[in-house]
Amino acid sequence: MSRDWRWVTELSLLHGPLHAALLVAVVLGTGVLLLRRGRPWWTRRVPVAAAGALLLVAAVWLLLDVTHPWPDPLPLDAYAWIGVGLLAPVLLAVGWAGRRWWVRVLGAGAALLVVLGAADGVDAVYGSFPTLATALQLPMPDEVDARTVLDAAVPAAAAAPAGLPAGPLAQTWHPPQDLPAHGAVTQVAIPGTRSGFTARPAWIYLPPAYLTAHRPLLPVLVLIGGQPGSPRDWLDGGRLAQRMDDFAAAHAGLAPVVVMPDALGGEVADPLCTDSALGHADTYLAQDVVDWVDHDLQVDQDTAHWAVGGLSYGGTCALQLAVAHPTLFPTFYDASGQQGPTLGDPQRTAQAAFGGDAAALAAVDPLQELRGRVYPGSAGYLVVGTQDPGYAAQQRTVAAAATAAGMAITATQLPGRHEWKVWGDGLTDALPWLAHRTGLTS
Repeated sequence: MSRDWRWVTELSLLHGPLHAALLVAVVLGTGVLLLRRGRPWWTRRVPVAAAGALLLVAAVWLLLDVTHPWPDPLPLDAYAWIGVGLLAPVLLAVGWAGRRWWVRVLGAGAALLVVLGAADGVDAVYGSFPTLATALQLPMPDEVDARTVLDAAVPAAAAAPAGLPAGPLAQTWHPPQDLPAHGAVTQVAIPGTRSGFTARPAWIYLPPAYLTAHRPLLPVLVLIGGQPGSPRDWLDGGRLAQRMDDFAAAHAGLAPVVVMPDALGGEVADPLCTDSALGHADTYLAQDVVDWVDHDLQVDQDTAHWAVGGLSYGGTCALQLAVAHPTLFPTFYDASGQQGPTLGDPQRTAQAAFGGDAAALAAVDPLQELRGRVYPGSAGYLVVGTQDPGYAAQQRTVAAAATAAGMAITATQLPGRHEWKVWGDGLTDALPWLAHRTGLTS
């Protein structure tokens, strides 16, 4: 996209003039739809429209409650915005008959503005799409063709000069004068060769040091999104590239290589991050993704310097992977994760994933695994929102169980709910800890 228009697509949907304009559009658009003279309109049709919108909201709630496309219920303010968005077309419909063509056009435009404003209101609850560019899924500023960074094999610098003891990479890395100011992001296909898992394309963040002629062997952070969601969510809602670029700017271009694979297989799919009838997500993440990284990226292949992390579903997944594969992922970042895989309740989960076998579900429950093993070399960084009580309680349970199993646990809370403000800022806070654990810094 032309830089002349980038200022428009980078307008915030969460605050600032565009966000304010969309909120004003909701008020004005609703006013236009209500603006009609006559007692029957106000005493009959408007109440009918309001009742119809409430019924539609109830239908949405019932659908989500019955189908459980994700374990967590929507917050009340999200339902309120959904109600506002549904009221507009219902008002348009009940007031359509007998109106002139230009009034109908005006009403349709008003309804569209209300729907757009309500959608922005729902987005503001989580902060998933902070800008117009992310909402439209436009190419990212630092996005490059995968072939330009993956096909070009360049010499990899040694992690430490010959004859010196190995140590943190920051002590042995000497950045070149032409070190890029920013890293790069690219989209790649990681096939489910062993697992048979049908994954959507993954995203990769490569820090400035990786883009140099003699790149250092950098550690790897596998970062998993939430459910519903996509692998790009950490780049959109989490502003992952900017956060990593900021860290790299303060550390001579060094930052982890971040791999963001698809751990779901679809926007609302939920394979529970394990191997079951719902898909072999564990094998995909712990074998297929790892094999691809080893083969296609020049990184530190010592998995003692690897980490896994995620938010909500992805946080639960990070915990599961760290517990099930401690030598592969000895370090994990768990942002608002649950204490174990679930589709809402144990019976439903066991039935969908293991044909009703509760013992099979218990075998992949990280709390059960933590009771039976010790993890002296593992460590976790847990973060949750202060206004997210259900997940805060689960964080305390996980922290206690992991500590009892020998893990070094850091548990923190940040202001906020179950939202990107917590997950993204939590990652920024965890980066110095992650850098130390993965051998980047002392």
